[in-house]
Amino acid sequence: MMDAEATRHGAVETSAEGAVYAKFLKAHEGEFDGIILCLPNFGDENGAAAAFKNANVPILLHAYPDELDKMAPELRRDAFCGKISISDVFKQYGIKFTSLKPHTSSPGSDAFARQIDYFDRMCRVVGAMKSMTIGNIGARVTAFKTVRIDEITLQRHGINVETYDLSDIFAQMKDLKAGGDAYKSKANLLKNYTGFSCVPEAAFDNLTRLAVVLDNMVEENALDAISIRCWMELQKQMGISPCVLLSEMNNRLIPAACENDIGNAAAMYALSKASGEASACLDWNNNYGDDEDKCILFHCGPIPQSLMTAKGMVVDHSILMNSLGEGCSYGCNVGRIKPMNFTFGSLLTDEGKIRALLGEGEFKDDPIAQDFFGCPGTAYIPNLQDVLQKVVYGGYRHHVSVTPGHIIKPLREALEYYLGYVID
Repeated sequence: MMDAEATRHGAVETSAEGAVYAKFLKAHEGEFDGIILCLPNFGDENGAAAAFKNANVPILLHAYPDELDKMAPELRRDAFCGKISISDVFKQYGIKFTSLKPHTSSPGSDAFARQIDYFDRMCRVVGAMKSMTIGNIGARVTAFKTVRIDEITLQRHGINVETYDLSDIFAQMKDLKAGGDAYKSKANLLKNYTGFSCVPEAAFDNLTRLAVVLDNMVEENALDAISIRCWMELQKQMGISPCVLLSEMNNRLIPAACENDIGNAAAMYALSKASGEASACLDWNNNYGDDEDKCILFHCGPIPQSLMTAKGMVVDHSILMNSLGEGCSYGCNVGRIKPMNFTFGSLLTDEGKIRALLGEGEFKDDPIAQDFFGCPGTAYIPNLQDVLQKVVYGGYRHHVSVTPGHIIKPLREALEYYLGYVID
């Protein structure tokens, strides 16, 4: 808000006062992710248009309610009607805005609190995705053409991709001093994060070194998320799998996707911004018996601790050891995903557009075989078979990203209306 003295009555009524507010916004550009346009009365459409025509952030239209016993001309507010008039003019100017139910609400009401929560989540997504940097570590694995993506399309939507060679990562790991403060701090953090009793000292040393290198890379390059080539070079040359390190990064709200899935790294970032909690990249992995609305979502161990039933246990990679032998791939943080509501999403590029698949579900406490490897969860998704048809015919990845809570509505408005993604 401007100082009250900036206009005649501390508000915007005329086009001239709107221009004053527009200058105020320009002077503070980058300091806010959204604006609440509050109508205590009918308001002035021209003043509002002048104030917000170059705002370039989401705008929430809020109107005070009238009281049935205060309808005399000098008492009633008419903001109910004014909100419609301002929205009409905004549409004519091409100014994007958000209007939520109920049409009017008192600032002290629960309804207004819910609107602010919705708007806050949506603004976080819009602001984050308009200027995002993903660090892609290592070349895409040849077998995974499923994660190919058009970086130019991402760039045109504000998502920058920086790429790094694994050989440089390995060199930095080897040069790192084991007795240094960063090494000792990270080793201590990892040991307190999950169970390492099954991990040989040499493998733990390499995991710690990789963790420090990744943290330095994120900080030095201002990365918002990463994707990494997680096999086979790390296993063959370093004897580790990075799963537990991705888990720990995800737990700190630094989205980290495996298998060079840049699209799901972006989806994880959007989901996390909307929920305010950690996100995870999982495989669409198994049917759950004959239940057509349930499936098993899983990955080897990058699931953040906050989404698990308890601390995990770091082990050798039971699947990769079939081809590499035992003892070459320590790093999988095994456990179970906890029961909770969740929102899911996946993202791809298609002929110059960004497309996204969104939905909601619930992780259940349904049993999974004890010998199931990794960190799985039984997911209930209404009309799952229809969702899977969208995945199959839409060309979506075998991965899907999740975050706690049912927050699809503000997420969808952010991606579709404000950012121009195509939502399937």
